[in-house]
Amino acid sequence: MNETKQRFSLQEEVKRLAELNQQVSKEASSLTRALKGESKTQGNWGEVVLESILERTGLRKGYEYTVQESFTLPDGKRFQPDVIVHYPGERSIVIDSKVSLTAYERYVSAEDENEKASELKSHLLSVRNHINNLSAKNYEELEGIKTLDFVVMFMPVEPAYLLAVQNDAQIWTYAYEKRILLISPTNLVAVLKMIDSLWKQENQSRNVLEIARQGGNLYDDFIMLSERLIKLGRKIDEASDFYKDTMKKISEGKGNLVSRVEKLKELGIKTKKQMPENLRQRAIDNEGD
Repeated sequence: MNETKQRFSLQEEVKRLAELNQQVSKEASSLTRALKGESKTQGNWGEVVLESILERTGLRKGYEYTVQESFTLPDGKRFQPDVIVHYPGERSIVIDSKVSLTAYERYVSAEDENEKASELKSHLLSVRNHINNLSAKNYEELEGIKTLDFVVMFMPVEPAYLLAVQNDAQIWTYAYEKRILLISPTNLVAVLKMIDSLWKQENQSRNVLEIARQGGNLYDDFIMLSERLIKLGRKIDEASDFYKDTMKKISEGKGNLVSRVEKLKELGIKTKKQMPENLRQRAIDNEGD
């Protein structure tokens, strides 16, 4: 039964991931039609795609990831990474989406093979230059960023990413050696879903620990309450015994206190209250004991 549920859950997760990949790829491919060489516009569009992916993967802005957080080095140099994603273990990755795709757009638009070859070289050079620029920023030295594993260089157009890795066999390794992950929308979705899964496992583990902590506290409180109730029960028993002993002393035996008080009344003392009948009768019944 559990195995069937897990299989069904995995199928649903794969289905959602496939739908998300399809939608992201469709949105990303529109960049080649919408942009014509505006690097600033491309950068802004890439950031929009990046945030759109982040919002759909379950991670929460301001919690598991932050956007455009500003850092300043002692020398006054200021950095503002596009996105910092945090995951369990006090670790983080920086995601940078500022990739110039001008050469790629010209490559797609070119009709002459020689022009295409020239623009392809420009595209590959542009990607490598951005890798070098990211590596030179040394994000791992910024105070305030938790232990940095990698910087993710996000290419918001899937075909542009594929064109680079297919025509430069060493480019992905070149980036990796500089602790930079070259990633497309589809790959980024997978990475972020994995991080979301890590957070879910972490939260489940924390919940188990919290349940154990609260369970321990509840048990201790129950024992303390039980001890107090037992102590209260003893005091109630003692009070009951003391009451019975006192009542015996005033209402039993010849010349008991109740009988003597009643005789004073018979002798004519003035009173405003009457002796409780049950107490008076008890004294009469036990006077000869």
